[in-house]
Amino acid sequence: MSVSQTEWIVTITVTIAVLLFDIIVVARKPHEPTLKECAIYLAGYVGLAIAFGIWVMVHHDVTPGPGQKGGDFGLQFFAGWLTEYSLSIDNLFIFIIIMASFKVPRKLQQEALLVGIVIALVFRAIFIALGAVAINNFAWIFYVFGAFLLYTAWTLAKDTEHDDDGENAVVRFARRFFNVKEEWHGLKLFIVDNKKTYITSMFLVILSLGTTDLLFALDSIPAIYGLTQEPYLVFTANVFALMGLRQLYFLLGDLLKRLIYLSQGLSVLLAFIGVKLVLHALHENEVPFINGGEHVKVYEIPTLMSLGVIVAILSVTAIVSLTVSSRREKAGLTAEGEPKH
Repeated sequence: MSVSQTEWIVTITVTIAVLLFDIIVVARKPHEPTLKECAIYLAGYVGLAIAFGIWVMVHHDVTPGPGQKGGDFGLQFFAGWLTEYSLSIDNLFIFIIIMASFKVPRKLQQEALLVGIVIALVFRAIFIALGAVAINNFAWIFYVFGAFLLYTAWTLAKDTEHDDDGENAVVRFARRFFNVKEEWHGLKLFIVDNKKTYITSMFLVILSLGTTDLLFALDSIPAIYGLTQEPYLVFTANVFALMGLRQLYFLLGDLLKRLIYLSQGLSVLLAFIGVKLVLHALHENEVPFINGGEHVKVYEIPTLMSLGVIVAILSVTAIVSLTVSSRREKAGLTAEGEPKH
């Protein structure tokens, strides 16, 4: 895929502009967004992602770069975007737990989420760059990515419920070695009281969100490199997946808790991409102890099939989750199947 310097500059500039707009609007008037406001923003972000994917199809699939066969860069973007978006929705579960664990006031949650999303974008940009370097220099890295995704899929399949404690080891370390003011002081991360500096509860929330984003970046970047090896598509898919995530948090609310099989659905999705990565690694094999360092003739899953499988997995996961949770609710149970108190 031949991406001009101008395209990169425009893409990064627009990303920064959208983030700055979001920050300026939020900072000017901290509030809990209405459902209408969330729906408008979310529809706009999803519309932009779809328009971008169509633009990639029209511009890059028709005029591929030197040595490229072209034809499916747009499909690669849509497959990557849907995968990253589904993983981001799982990330929202952890955000909800963190907000509840720290008892973050509703009017401050929007700002905390925005900071968390910016941190996530920074982490993912770093991992995208590292992944691109690794892929260009070490063909065997696909074996590592594939094995990592298969392991992640296995751990997700066992995850029937999320931990209700939003404090991880990093947050507990901060509590132990720094002075903490448990009161809320708006968006302030530090305050000075009696000539003594304290970290605030908001600092702990941001720290928890940031470390969570780091862990999710470790999963999401190998996953999308299993669908496309184009750094430009990897970056833009992640950007569009994170845009509107904050609005989705408030728009879906309790609906997120009804997606009871999301972790299991994502485990199947990641396992599929992991297998796809291993097949690609075998096809491009240069490891001397496998087939004498020669390429292995294996079936490679085409992009269109990957997109179809991703849509099918996410659709089945959503339908089964909502159906089962609805039946449990009618039976007087919680979405997780526990008796209501």
